Amino acid sequence: MSLNTFGHLFRVTTWGESHGPALGATVDGCPPNVAIDEADIQHWLDKRKPGTSKYTTQRREADAVKILSGTFEGKTTGTPVQLMIENTDQRSKDYGDIIEKFRPGHADITYYQKYGNRDYRGGGRSSARETAARVAAGGLARAALNTLAPQVEITGYMTRMGAHEIDRANFDWAQIEQNPFWTPDAKAAETWADYLDGLRKSGSSVGAIIEVTARGVPAGLGAPVYGKLDTDLAAAMMSINAVKGVEIGEGMSAAMLTGELNADEITMGPSGPEYSSNHSGGILGGISTGQDIVIRFAVKPTSSILTTRKTITKSGEDTEIITKGRHDPCVGIRAVPVGEAMMACVILDHLLLHRGQIGKNQGVIGA
Repeated sequence: MSLNTFGHLFRVTTWGESHGPALGATVDGCPPNVAIDEADIQHWLDKRKPGTSKYTTQRREADAVKILSGTFEGKTTGTPVQLMIENTDQRSKDYGDIIEKFRPGHADITYYQKYGNRDYRGGGRSSARETAARVAAGGLARAALNTLAPQVEITGYMTRMGAHEIDRANFDWAQIEQNPFWTPDAKAAETWADYLDGLRKSGSSVGAIIEVTARGVPAGLGAPVYGKLDTDLAAAMMSINAVKGVEIGEGMSAAMLTGELNADEITMGPSGPEYSSNHSGGILGGISTGQDIVIRFAVKPTSSILTTRKTITKSGEDTEIITKGRHDPCVGIRAVPVGEAMMACVILDHLLLHRGQIGKNQGVIGA
């Protein structure tokens, strides 16, 4: 299985399986002399780890990261950084009943069709457990950004759970870390709690929409035509398990606007160009404008549910399936720190590309 690596200069290769002894990431291209230790990365992993509330899978994993290479005396050396997270609470026996069956909505069937084998114990590489490695790599990317562009702030939050959407009038950045859903709307969090509790008890699941905003990103990151910042961001988010849709800025809603409504009018401010709105999501022509970069992605409902579903066996026989085990009733909750991590990796990657090709922006407005 190839293609386990993403990035151009800041390159991340993830490895490991859901029920293997460990998983992790090898990061090549991290700049030298970035202050980093395991606690810096652990902070972000603790946001994603399972068992943090009754609304997530009850698999108990410490997700304790170990830095095996690439640092010396608390700083990166410029050589590959190896990050490892041990699996300590696998319960492979939970999947004994589905050895011969494919889970509807899951990658079981396509992995088997392509490779002729599959890891039925939680899905192997197709499991969302793989995203722990991405979050670890994202923690390293954040540390590098803190060194190279300390003004950059990356924040993810949930804007929709099933049919229930936040009220943008209630948007409060301070609320995001005050509830188990990472939502900026405190009232929505109360509604979602009751709604998801009912789904959890029934053994069902629901999808969600996650939004990630990067503030303080300098203008000029990204390049036409095939090196667009939004191209890499969309690919990064789409690669996350269970993601079925990605949009940037106004996204799909831009199709309903007129040119007058969609255009982000520009005026000259005391510190440079200022925009009347941000329908573009902070990117024009694949290049960052200096505005907030805003991206959203939709995750489907968790495929592993306790409701009986029709399926087939490897031998082609019709049958039914109930997936036991410990699963997220809304995988979107733990997708929030994953989206943040992918944003951090891509922004850092493009910052390094920009620095290597351009150095500093060549066009000065108002000079």
